[in-house]
Amino acid sequence: MKNRRASVFALLLSVLVAMQPLCAQYQNALPGYRYQFPRDHFNHPDFQTEWWYYTGNLKSSDGRRFGFELTFFRQAITRDPSKSGVWDLRDLYFAHLALSDLDRGAFYNSGRSNRSGPGIAGVSAADGRIWNGNWEIHWQGDDQTLQAIDEHFTLHLNLHSEKPPVIHGENGVSQKGDNPGEASHYISLTRLAASGSMDLNGKRFEVAGLAWMDHEFFTHFLEPEQVGWDWLSIQLDDHTELMLFNLRRRDGAMDSHSAGTYVDAGGRTTNLKNSDFVLRPSTGTWTSPTTKATYPVRWTIAIPRLGVKLEATTPSPSQELNNTRGFAPTYWEGAIALSGMRDDKPLSGAGYLEMTGYDRPVTFRSSGQ
Repeated sequence: MKNRRASVFALLLSVLVAMQPLCAQYQNALPGYRYQFPRDHFNHPDFQTEWWYYTGNLKSSDGRRFGFELTFFRQAITRDPSKSGVWDLRDLYFAHLALSDLDRGAFYNSGRSNRSGPGIAGVSAADGRIWNGNWEIHWQGDDQTLQAIDEHFTLHLNLHSEKPPVIHGENGVSQKGDNPGEASHYISLTRLAASGSMDLNGKRFEVAGLAWMDHEFFTHFLEPEQVGWDWLSIQLDDHTELMLFNLRRRDGAMDSHSAGTYVDAGGRTTNLKNSDFVLRPSTGTWTSPTTKATYPVRWTIAIPRLGVKLEATTPSPSQELNNTRGFAPTYWEGAIALSGMRDDKPLSGAGYLEMTGYDRPVTFRSSGQ
């Protein structure tokens, strides 16, 4: 019965989104946006879609390795001013939670969807909270606490940003298509010192490591010929970071709007265009027994202007979040290890890899496209 209600609710949501008027209700992500913090860490209801992604690599005090993901999504349904009751569906809030037990090859994940209701889910700058049920981020000044409670595991982490927020793209937008507004406003905290505790199957672990936060808000996102993306967050041991993404087109080509950002040890950023880097699959794939999608789980990276050559691998290929409800995409998101060279000197690090559109094309498009 629970699965049936969830499927009916997802179908209803799909119908509601399809019935929305053209995107005049919402703003587009356009050049010249003036970022302000802490305001821009929170909600942007004038944009149709918004998400907050937290990922990280942790190690327990006895050396056991884990990866985690906690993500919050807000999808606007209507901005009709008459829809102001506590149970009116103005926004739907999704959340995904995952834990990778990297040394044992186990992967735990779950998801949920809620309307805001009387405090069930939402985003509040006044309270410094982003939450969906008992999964939440709580800001306290520049620091954050992360809490997530699931039937298999719980996470309680303190997050401290070692660098200022990174704004990706040019002139305030991360452009994804040829037309104005086919873009997102995209913010990251690229080096979050993480520490806290984790309970897994009845056992407690004290853990520490590095996390990464991505926050995007937009109304239009992908063009019809763009069917998915490959995205990496990379935290290198020389205290630098990289964000890279390839947009894949229906004909298999890489889209010219693929891009990235390099963050130096002092927090200064360099925008990377598609021509500045090579990001391509290497040998090694994993096929999902559930969706039958085949994912490349080994990647090579070259950035000649930075003298960087890296290889990304994962110790645990099975890290797919399978969405059976059809609205949000199924995607692979998992912990990776990096090894390589910078100017002929050894370089290593860790990060996260996200791959979408391998089972079916991604449909994060507004109804007006």
